[in-house]
Amino acid sequence: MQPDLLVGAPGGAPSLRSITPRASALNHSEIDTVRDGDPGVMVTGTASDSHTWNLVFLQLLLEELGQEVTNLGPCVPDDLLVDEARRRRPKLIVMSSVNGHGATDGMRVVEKLREQPELAGTRIVIGGKLGIAGAGNTRHTAGLVDAGFDAVFEEGAGLGLFRSYVAALPVGASR
Repeated sequence: MQPDLLVGAPGGAPSLRSITPRASALNHSEIDTVRDGDPGVMVTGTASDSHTWNLVFLQLLLEELGQEVTNLGPCVPDDLLVDEARRRRPKLIVMSSVNGHGATDGMRVVEKLREQPELAGTRIVIGGKLGIAGAGNTRHTAGLVDAGFDAVFEEGAGLGLFRSYVAALPVGASR
């Protein structure tokens, strides 16, 4: 599989680290948002990451960009993520990590997601703090793409490329 975009260099728009959350933790009963036949975007934390502000920020950003968003919240077990993705069949899954274990969690779960025939047309991206070496560390990017991610947005890379990636998504369907 060829990646759509590789992002690893710092610079550009403000990083996720500088964003302050504007909403409270999500209630899983309030997250079913598939409308008008658009499969929408699914935002999720990794299984080991309990941070919520990054997910709330991503939801608000994606909604600002005109996307319908289902936010699964933090600490999503791999099997729950796979089951929800199979049920919802989003056009894009956005995984976010703040705790520095994003690469480890991401490599494990993307393989499970890519094994599902229902998700063959779903783009899957990951971003945030993927390791513990700090901003600008791009050593996880190639491994995550090889594991099945379509794009990797490392900490410190800014939001401009992520915005461009989302803006280029087809409306109303998976790729």
